[in-house]
Amino acid sequence: MGLKELLEKNKSAIVKKWIDVVFSTYAVDTSQFLKSQTDPFANPVGNAVSEGLHSIFDELISDTDWKKIRLFLDPIIRVRAIQNFTPSQAVVFILPVKTIVREKVKKHLEKDGEQKEIRVFDEKVDQLLFLAFDIYVECREQIYSLKANEEKNKVYKAFKRAGLIAEISEEPPVLNKSTI
Repeated sequence: MGLKELLEKNKSAIVKKWIDVVFSTYAVDTSQFLKSQTDPFANPVGNAVSEGLHSIFDELISDTDWKKIRLFLDPIIRVRAIQNFTPSQAVVFILPVKTIVREKVKKHLEKDGEQKEIRVFDEKVDQLLFLAFDIYVECREQIYSLKANEEKNKVYKAFKRAGLIAEISEEPPVLNKSTI
């Protein structure tokens, strides 16, 4: 049995453990809520993580479509970017899937010929980590841009209320020859 078949067979256990790893990156009370609340409307973050990781894992063990993976990964990382996780904290949950997979297919890895398959899987996980970091940076840039625009608007409105802003007319100013 090849690695792909083993991962397919153990998929639900692997993904469940991976989801638990993600939830454990939150505070204890939040983690408990994310694990216990299964209603997608009451727990949209937990639902996004669960659905996203299931879909991502499916892509990792099949013909990997990175555009699809980006769509599944984006909501997970976007939430973590908004929650002010540091870059490393936001993406750290990606790497443990390597360990989880190794635990599930330990006996399979003892065969020398199978090492190539696990290296290919590891490379996909590494690429997933880089993609997650890219998404995080894009989200943080958006957040900073929104905050900067908000501050500019506040200053503009304050100046306007104080009468320090005047509208510029379309017509050129009439110059008085005596002032020239």
